[in-house]
Amino acid sequence: MSYSFSLSDVAFLASAAGERALAECDALALTDATRIADVEAARRLAGARSAAVLETVLLRRKAVSKLDSAGRWLFTGDALQQASASPVARHRAKRLAGRDVHDVTCSIGADTAEAAKVARRCLGSDVDSVRLAMARHNCPGVTLVRADALHPVSRGTVVVADPARRDGAGRRTWNPKDFVPPLNSLAEVYAGRDLVVKCSPGLDRAAVSWAREVELVSLDGQVREACLWTGGLATAGRRASVLRSDGSAWTITDEEPDEIAVAAPGEWIIDPDGAVVRAGLVRHYGARHGLWQLDERIAYLTGNSPPPGVRAFQVLEHGPYREKDLRALIRRREVGRLEILIRGLDVDPDALRRRLKPRGPVEATVVLTRIGRSPHAFFCSSSLSHM
Repeated sequence: MSYSFSLSDVAFLASAAGERALAECDALALTDATRIADVEAARRLAGARSAAVLETVLLRRKAVSKLDSAGRWLFTGDALQQASASPVARHRAKRLAGRDVHDVTCSIGADTAEAAKVARRCLGSDVDSVRLAMARHNCPGVTLVRADALHPVSRGTVVVADPARRDGAGRRTWNPKDFVPPLNSLAEVYAGRDLVVKCSPGLDRAAVSWAREVELVSLDGQVREACLWTGGLATAGRRASVLRSDGSAWTITDEEPDEIAVAAPGEWIIDPDGAVVRAGLVRHYGARHGLWQLDERIAYLTGNSPPPGVRAFQVLEHGPYREKDLRALIRRREVGRLEILIRGLDVDPDALRRRLKPRGPVEATVVLTRIGRSPHAFFCSSSLSHM
């Protein structure tokens, strides 16, 4: 159970005394082995606020890989978990440049801070007074007010929302009706205005037919979110945006051609980024890069020259999948470290690996998939990416 911050905790943490206590406690190891000594040291340094200080130090350490300047931010555990990673928030904010923006669920301010850098004017609001107080610390210079997202307090702004996707017990919910606030309620309240809503990537698109564009966003190969765009902000029906922590990015939409062949395997098997797959843009990606499909219902692509920055596997052998034959191949090739990738087949890769009993000095990847109605196996080099 994470620590429950109070307004007085936030006021202390944001004060000069709180900053000193945070800096001194940040020097503590904060491991299981040092827990008792660390707690005693924190009590000497921060007195009654020691729990709030320790929790903040731990949250800042967790946030380093997610948020820029995490070492100065204030968080709650749940707010940090739902906060957008800085590269993702920056990517979204670019489409809001020069506009008046109102983040109606600003929480601790992760999205608000990035929007404020490019917007003409930026306003943030939230119903949670503790998170709002943290946002005032995290987003200096941004106007922040306490308000319910479903009771508009601005006019003429782009509305940005990130509904909570956990119930009162902290369990994740997948039903848009159970989000706080509910997705359809947001769409109704802000009908006629440009609306941007961040959601989980597993969102059922049928539940948000009001969204003119659904964008799937990945960061460093992990799909992070779906973003719903309405009004003049929407420029495509479906979009996939692929971001890297080094600042590089590319995007693809359903406005591009999607005519590709279904043909025999080429020299490489290409595994498109998860954002491309979830956005339903595999064919568009293949057309852009001169690739083709093994099977029109399977998300793997193939070709003789893989695009840069994609997971690709050079095919050494392939043929119909039979476990006995694959076991013999693994033994003959002296494979000891084996990755197994599967699409379109009901096979447990971990259980299969145990049955194959790979032993030897060679690393390899096996791709199992379906071509037509037949299971097929590709034995590939262990290279997992073509950069």
